[in-house]
Amino acid sequence: MRLTVTYYLDVISSWCFFTEPAWAELKKRYEGKVEFQWKIALLDKTGLPTSREQEEWFYRRSGTLMRSPFMLSSAWFEPGRPEYLAPNCVAEAAKDFGITDDHVRLALAYAGLREGKKFGEWEIAAQIGADAAKIDKKELLERARSPVVETRVRADTADFHSMQVTQRPTFVIDTEIGDRAVFSGFARVAPLVAAVDAMLDDAEAYTAFAAHFGAPPKT
Repeated sequence: MRLTVTYYLDVISSWCFFTEPAWAELKKRYEGKVEFQWKIALLDKTGLPTSREQEEWFYRRSGTLMRSPFMLSSAWFEPGRPEYLAPNCVAEAAKDFGITDDHVRLALAYAGLREGKKFGEWEIAAQIGADAAKIDKKELLERARSPVVETRVRADTADFHSMQVTQRPTFVIDTEIGDRAVFSGFARVAPLVAAVDAMLDDAEAYTAFAAHFGAPPKT
């Protein structure tokens, strides 16, 4: 019985940055039992700060709540930019080179949020991504700027909004028996583990029932 966890994120999100240990723990704990995937949910101007001072205030809040021993850098932030396509599309484009794990998008997030690199610029984001992926920068940049990748990113963002949630990270847990759990804005692993355990238990119960009774009667 398949169970899938989908992680909706924006590479520039501080909350997503701080939730990465929970995501890594979840993947380790359920390796071989659960399918994991991540998708981009672009932040737009309604979710972005209007100044660097405001961004730093948000960083102090998220950093304090997550007990972070360091403060994130706001040097990458460009007031007035309505969205940050470059780092997100570069991370997404890496999938087309067979890189479906987390390390390219994590390299981008670290470069921007920890080192302050202006990864909102296409050339900078592509260089970071290419170095992490060990692929040609020009090829990665061309793919990242392609309509195919942007269309995919915007479609995933639209799917995110269709759930009527607003926070990144958002985790969606689905099973083949039709159960779904949505955790929007959760950054710690404990509630996710509780949900996955409960849903795996239910899925296994359905498998056991099917072994005893087979398919339901047609009438």
